[in-house]
Amino acid sequence: MAASTDSIIKALQDYTTCDVSDALCKLNFRNGGFLSGLTSWSPERQAGPTKIVGPAYTVQYAPLDDPTPKVPTHYIDSVPAGAVVFVSCPRGIPNAVYGGLMSTRARASGAVGSVVDGRFRDLQEQRDLNFPVFARDVGTAPPYELVKVVGVNVAVKLQTDEQDMTVNPGDYIIGDLNGVVVLPRDLAEEVLPLMARQARADADMAVEIKRGMSFAEAARKFRVA
Repeated sequence: MAASTDSIIKALQDYTTCDVSDALCKLNFRNGGFLSGLTSWSPERQAGPTKIVGPAYTVQYAPLDDPTPKVPTHYIDSVPAGAVVFVSCPRGIPNAVYGGLMSTRARASGAVGSVVDGRFRDLQEQRDLNFPVFARDVGTAPPYELVKVVGVNVAVKLQTDEQDMTVNPGDYIIGDLNGVVVLPRDLAEEVLPLMARQARADADMAVEIKRGMSFAEAARKFRVA
């Protein structure tokens, strides 16, 4: 991993997904990078200090009748250290597309967590591994009767009607109790100073609001449009 990438990941550790979204909104990036419907399930269900930050290693599932050939090797054996595994499953699939053995291998490879745009399974196994998993929902059945992996490290679309969002390989994925955000790689250097300035302003606002200042007055005093 390049030194510049390491420094960006290190800097992002100091901020929440809300901070990232605030900065992306200032750059007019749609929805502040928020990826709707993805919440934390492991190590805890929407609790605790769980946070993941890393470049996306993307996996694309498609229905079995899709003409695109199946990827011949298992994607989980090529996960880079420090990556966030981002698995995209077509909508309307009741089967899980990610399980405990995937996390076991990902963890051994040095991945920092997984985000499943679909269902996953083996929840207790995931928690026993203490491996962060964000997903839409849980399931029990494996994927093989309905879907196949057709792409690895390719651009994937978020599987929802709410948004038109794409996750590209290498984009930064940040996940915490607020949800999951994608930070496009080419915007990262612009986002960092914006987040720092916003965080300082919000901290100053909080101090004054606790002392009795109105929100509107504090915003006028500290926030920069």
